[in-house]
Amino acid sequence: MSWSEVREFFRGVGAVLGAPGVLCVYGPFRFAARHTSDSNAAFDEFLRQRDPASGLRDFEALDELAEARGLRFAANHAMPANNRTLVWRRAAPGQRKA
Repeated sequence: MSWSEVREFFRGVGAVLGAPGVLCVYGPFRFAARHTSDSNAAFDEFLRQRDPASGLRDFEALDELAEARGLRFAANHAMPANNRTLVWRRAAPGQRKA
């Protein structure tokens, strides 16, 4: 996905996700602009060679998009093959945001 498509994805989630709501995103990500493994770095390079607009995304940039849509980061789960499941939540109306 291009960065503009990623932004549109979060815009769409922000528009349709109810409250309370949960968004889970699975895949390889970068953290603090660093790959979490050599295999993820190689995969990122492969994606960028195929399509310069694609590639692994930085968690911090995704979190910024999510927060702009009223979602608060809730969890980061390790998955097989150096992937992660990132979880954001939208609180119910009147529910305190932790």
